[in-house]
Amino acid sequence: MYKIAKENLQTLYREIAKNQELFLPEKIGEQVNFAPYREELETDLTVLKTVKSPKDVFFPQSENLYTCVEKDRKITIEPEKLQEQKFVVFGMRPCDVKGVQVLDKVFLADPVDTFYAARREHGTIVSLACGEPEETCFCKVFGVDCTEPETAAEGFVDVAAWFVEDTLYLKAVTEKGTALLEAVKDVLTEAENTDEAKVEAQKETVRAIVEKLPYTHLSLEGWNGDDMMERFNSPVWEELYHPCLACGTCTFVCPTCQCYDIKDYDTGHGIQRYRCWDSCMYSDFTMMAHGNNRNSQMQRFRQRFMHKLVYFPANNNGMYSCVGCGRCVEKCPSSLNIVKVIKAFEKQGGAKE
Repeated sequence: MYKIAKENLQTLYREIAKNQELFLPEKIGEQVNFAPYREELETDLTVLKTVKSPKDVFFPQSENLYTCVEKDRKITIEPEKLQEQKFVVFGMRPCDVKGVQVLDKVFLADPVDTFYAARREHGTIVSLACGEPEETCFCKVFGVDCTEPETAAEGFVDVAAWFVEDTLYLKAVTEKGTALLEAVKDVLTEAENTDEAKVEAQKETVRAIVEKLPYTHLSLEGWNGDDMMERFNSPVWEELYHPCLACGTCTFVCPTCQCYDIKDYDTGHGIQRYRCWDSCMYSDFTMMAHGNNRNSQMQRFRQRFMHKLVYFPANNNGMYSCVGCGRCVEKCPSSLNIVKVIKAFEKQGGAKE
């Protein structure tokens, strides 16, 4: 294990950025989101949750796929290059790393998404344990230990990190992680036994906090896919959905939402085909010539939560498509978040006589 003082983090960032691209939490006003490193970047590694998850490092909000160019009455297709440069995502929280594991299930299954696969191959994840969980957090419900980054998703964290007071501790977990720390070890210091004891003490302190959070002990009984049709046909959905504004905020801040649309843009010199995030909460989502297969807001509302809590685990050995980060709890303007859905079914049993 290595350590570095908080005041020396800029030196560490520069050292990493010498050989590969670096993504860090950037503070702009009161908001923090991951962004490419640059000297003038104001970073905030201590923020518990960025507004958006850092999933867009691997699955960008918008990306070009290829360009079609017409010349002399012939059309040529020019695919976008796949990721070739190595990069580091520094400071991902354990819940967001768990989100990457969910995305892998989608984009690395046949047929493999080559754009996503290239980014995963070239990316190194430095995951930072949580120091002060908030009331909106419920990652433990979905099997995430926010004090142990390397166990959030086995094999997905390359370097585990902990902030204790004004010191950052770093431990390599994979070969990628070992290579990263080896490359920057000149700016790091070897940790001592007393340092490891400090880290362990903080873990225990944070775990005690997690146990007292209001949503830590949510019950997922009935959400594993075994009672799919009972959940699907429940009248509870009709009671819940009415305040939904169909704004899509929940899907855009979520670390696991993977829906996208593909569109064309006329540049004047050719047609760019690109994909961009989409939301199952929108009325025109998956609109076809014949209409929409979910033509009411209740159906769209139900689809979002059935997918995360029933369809996905039913098809992925029990893995839920929620990581308990709490972003939707914080951001939904109508308080129609996944916690409210789970509690409504827990209270009413999912059905009425």
